[in-house]
Amino acid sequence: MILAVDPPAASTTLATVLTVAIYLAAALPAGMDRRWPLQALVAAWGLQALVLISDALPEGGVPGLRIGFAPVLSLTVWLVLAIHGLESRMLPVPRLRRTLASAGAVAVALAWVFPGELHVVAHSRWAPLHWLLGLCSYGLFGAAVLHALLLDNAERRMRRGAGTGSGAFGVPLMRLEHLTFRFVEAGFAVLTLALVLGLSSAYWRWDHKTVLSLLGWATLAALLIGRRVRGWRGHLATRWLYAGALLLLLAYVGSRFVLEVVLQRAAN
Repeated sequence: MILAVDPPAASTTLATVLTVAIYLAAALPAGMDRRWPLQALVAAWGLQALVLISDALPEGGVPGLRIGFAPVLSLTVWLVLAIHGLESRMLPVPRLRRTLASAGAVAVALAWVFPGELHVVAHSRWAPLHWLLGLCSYGLFGAAVLHALLLDNAERRMRRGAGTGSGAFGVPLMRLEHLTFRFVEAGFAVLTLALVLGLSSAYWRWDHKTVLSLLGWATLAALLIGRRVRGWRGHLATRWLYAGALLLLLAYVGSRFVLEVVLQRAAN
């Protein structure tokens, strides 16, 4: 159920501006020995969480969630940052700070400009879990794509003779590849459960979002099968990953962008 298309509250706007400012500060160039950029990144991530929570707890006491292409992108970037933070405790990749901070600033700003619609998901008891699993799969595939980009960059450097088997930023290439496809496998499992819950609901329908989601799922399934059966690696594997992730992105974010920005109308 759609409640409104209201802009965020003034307090949320202030928190959003502060979050973007701190993310931009975290994206500034700094020496590897400086601690403040990482501290700023963590602070911005925490503030972004408060912004996301405030959108999930609208005024009036009615639980809901702002649904739209920009809020979903913002939550996806937040999840990728959370995964990166956990991973960094075991496998630090410090040069990602500026990229992640810039992505965070852009995502939060977009969610402020395009706040989406306020929905109450009450038509099915499984609907909240379906949404949660779908968003988690976005975060996991976002982390997989980030690692795949690092993997492709490391392989290009090796071909040019500018690197060795140590891979990206000192991370062993084989370990980076292993991590990439661990994220793919985790995201695929979560996505599969989300699709099962969605397709088993009495409210599902065959539309562009369903078709693109299933095409994305099939592409990622083919990637995992090809990797296990045919030993797909390198650029061949990452291209399949990019294709599957792009289809999933188009399934919801792309379709909502067309509705909200191009057509400028709400969707059910």
